[in-house]
Amino acid sequence: QVQLQESGPGLVKPSQTLSPTCTVSGGSITTNYYYWSWIRQAPGKGMEWMGAIAYSGSLYDSPSLKSRTSISRDTAKNQYTLQLSSVTPEDTAEYYCAGRHYEKDYWDKGTLITVSS
Repeated sequence: QVQLQESGPGLVKPSQTLSPTCTVSGGSITTNYYYWSWIRQAPGKGMEWMGAIAYSGSLYDSPSLKSRTSISRDTAKNQYTLQLSSVTPEDTAEYYCAGRHYEKDYWDKGTLITVSS
């Protein structure tokens, strides 16, 4: 069973870079046809897909966040990382990492990341 565990600071200062890491267990992030996403939900708002990295290493960007986001992976550690730069308090949200393999979805429990000075 694939499981995802997010880690990283829960508090980031404005103008800095937010960078949570997702560690995957129970399967390799390079296994064919797995897609690994970052999704967030700000207070009182809907879910927002932020971007993804495929099993092949191909990257998929959200047009609205493309200029500020970067997703990378460490295959040796079976991890992938989001970097969101120039954060403002509007980037305060519950951040989720999620994997998809055909019709199956796997989510971590989410982490609240607050942007505040």
